[in-house]
Amino acid sequence: MSSGRASRHARARMTAAVATVCALSAAPLAPQAVAADTPPYSETYRPQFHFTPEKNWMNDPNGLVYYKGEYHLFYQYNPNGNSWGDMSWGHAVSKDLVHWKQLPLALSHDDKEMVFSGSAVVDRDNTTGFGTKTNPPMVAIYTSHRKDTGIQAQSLAYSTDRGRTWTRYQGNPVIDIGSKDFRDPKVQWYAPTKSWLMTVSMSAEHKVRFYSSKNLKDWELQSEFGPSGATGGVWECPDLFPLAVDGNQKNIKWVLVVNINPGGIAGGSAAQYFVGDFDGNKFTAQDKGTYTPPTGTVAQDFEGADFGSWTPTGTAFGTTPAAGAVDGQGAVSGYEGKGLANSFHSGDASTGTLTSPSFTVDSKYLNFKVGGGRHPHVDGTVMEQGPPPAGTVIADFEGGTYGDWTTTGDAFGTSPATGTLGNQQEVSGFLGDGLVNSYLDGDTTTGTLTSPEFALDKDYVNFLVGGGNHPTGSDNPTAVELLVDGNVVRSTTGQDGEALNWASWDVKDLAGKKAQIKVVDDNSGGWGHVNVDHIMLSDTRAQPVSQETAVNLIVDGKVVRSATGSNSETLDWTSFDMRPYAGKQAQIKIVDMNTTGWGHLLADRFTAADTAAKSVVQRADWADYGKDYYAAVSWEDAPGGKRYMIGWMNNWDYSGAVPTSPWRGSQSVPREMALRTVDGSIRLTSEPVNSVTSLRQPNAVSASGVTVKNASETLIGPAAQGKALDIEATFSLKDADRFGLKVRTGADGEETVIGYDATTQELYVDRTHSGAVDFNSTFPGVQTAPLKAENGKVKLRILVDWSSVEVFGGSGEAAITDQIFPDPAGQGVQVFAENGSVELDKAVVWHLRSAHGTDVRH
Repeated sequence: MSSGRASRHARARMTAAVATVCALSAAPLAPQAVAADTPPYSETYRPQFHFTPEKNWMNDPNGLVYYKGEYHLFYQYNPNGNSWGDMSWGHAVSKDLVHWKQLPLALSHDDKEMVFSGSAVVDRDNTTGFGTKTNPPMVAIYTSHRKDTGIQAQSLAYSTDRGRTWTRYQGNPVIDIGSKDFRDPKVQWYAPTKSWLMTVSMSAEHKVRFYSSKNLKDWELQSEFGPSGATGGVWECPDLFPLAVDGNQKNIKWVLVVNINPGGIAGGSAAQYFVGDFDGNKFTAQDKGTYTPPTGTVAQDFEGADFGSWTPTGTAFGTTPAAGAVDGQGAVSGYEGKGLANSFHSGDASTGTLTSPSFTVDSKYLNFKVGGGRHPHVDGTVMEQGPPPAGTVIADFEGGTYGDWTTTGDAFGTSPATGTLGNQQEVSGFLGDGLVNSYLDGDTTTGTLTSPEFALDKDYVNFLVGGGNHPTGSDNPTAVELLVDGNVVRSTTGQDGEALNWASWDVKDLAGKKAQIKVVDDNSGGWGHVNVDHIMLSDTRAQPVSQETAVNLIVDGKVVRSATGSNSETLDWTSFDMRPYAGKQAQIKIVDMNTTGWGHLLADRFTAADTAAKSVVQRADWADYGKDYYAAVSWEDAPGGKRYMIGWMNNWDYSGAVPTSPWRGSQSVPREMALRTVDGSIRLTSEPVNSVTSLRQPNAVSASGVTVKNASETLIGPAAQGKALDIEATFSLKDADRFGLKVRTGADGEETVIGYDATTQELYVDRTHSGAVDFNSTFPGVQTAPLKAENGKVKLRILVDWSSVEVFGGSGEAAITDQIFPDPAGQGVQVFAENGSVELDKAVVWHLRSAHGTDVRH
């Protein structure tokens, strides 16, 4: 991503830990440990037909252009490590968009700039003078990120040998407006005006700018678009291109793609788009009209003089509804009427709850408006920190010394801290009077603190942790590590917040071994410190304290539905599906247990209704509804006027923590894009590029005419099993509520569920039990995409790779892309139906050859 990764942690510090509060648990790091003799491209989670670099970090696709028989894929790349940093342009080429050849680094960072995202063109008329008419130059237009100032400007480099070597233009930058959030130029030739067109993002302002040039060097601003649609995060990596509607070349519309992070449809990163018209200097999106939420029975609108029968605790919500913003708060908008629930009383540091009386669930949906902080509810948390579980304390850092622990560097000083250090936000959640706090002299200091050996004679290692979120395996970690035989076997970080919270490692598989705890601060940037206290062995897992800002639905004493704000003072509609709880007693609890940045919640207008309300994000248009499709951009000059698009198959919520090594980051399968009329509106559709079928092995296995009722059944027997598959399936609706396929099924209930919910008319992917999911709390979950059955049938195309699924529904109008990290032995394929039966008309399963040249069937 071009995005402000360089300023990400500094920005987090200024906003006092805006980051989502994550469950402080950690998986074993075994998947990251790659044997030295493992051949390249055969590692546990290595994609077999998606592009990955042989090693090191990769994110956004850049510079997509076709020239002299080659599709060029440049990409954001760290040549020096497996985490984000030292952004440069890596390079690969392909003749068919499936088989890729990695080439040497194209554009390297240097001591002055990092090379952020951008595009490339073939300057056929040599308008730049960088080449000749007979040998036109390939020109890269990229965002140069100044290391000293953080300023982002647009710069040029050129190649006259088909992209193999590059020269930076001496007149760089060619556009500099003095902004730190001005990036990701997408350039194309606009024939009607015989000029170059640049589409570039004003990311923090949620705007896209259009510039025009005759020579790629001198640019004139034409217009701006935005804000519009989803604006919950920065706008990045824009793209603009024309497509014929339903194949009619007389009806051309323009598509403006705007990638957004966070605030995507599935949370975190996503690719939004607008359909409209472009007249050479201005883009006009089609008017989608105003939104009217469903009508229903209002249960609480906070219009009274008090909370009525709702019960507040703590101080966060005050004693009466708020009439908008409260003291010290920015402007609040989007609420209905005059009043709302607002937990900013006394600022973000206050906590409390607001709970409805018990009620009988008698409606299909509960719609309401929510705003404020994005700190989701985490199962297993408690409202108040009780005493630690019984066990053996390894270190409580009381008494003024580290005892027999050893230190290196200068981050930890010579003795434990007694709380908050100079210029640090308030540190809380530690026990007693002492703790480990590596903020000594600020974030710039580094060092380690290591315990003596101890025996792992209980089931869990529990400890309190806070501070920076820089995982082990990244270039500059801030982490607590468990060492056995000198190797890191468990690791946990803070979550960019000063409040310590319980973390637990399950060490039953290490029983009897000798271990050490090592606290590592190797980071000198924002949130480059770690807080630790009360490390202990116990047979009981410590329960972390809630740090949520959430509206929860409680049934039978359990939270069964939850919603948060999006780090915004603007309230928006959301909805709870109440149908599974019909006739049961329930309560609504509005919870603010967070004391850091955006540690408050706004709520209003709880309404029982028969139809779900939709948020701005749900009403926006998305190129993909999964968690792992971002920075999506398209190729210029593709043969036959085709429009192919590719996205980074990852999400900034957890991109640095995915358990892959020696590479981190993958690109999606390239997709052919089209505009189709779906339910009366024009939609951007996508299907895998045709050349994927060249990887299909002979002897496909198939099944047809199978009726499945209330069951999961193995599909077509063992012959369909595999880690790299291409599946086409068509179902006829009967009376099942949900049905579909399960892939990568294995031991202990491991599965990735690809289904259709006939009650909501949605395609979904459930990766909750897909394998390794606990490296980040936002990773497990269910992603949904709207999809109506056509003539009573649902058609699916599913691409399964060693660490991903890409699902295309209908005629490509619904796509869901998700990473998965299953046990390599889990290769089963099943068909299922829930609450009724479904007819599987036909399913065909092809095993796919590796695009790296090896058979990956087993």
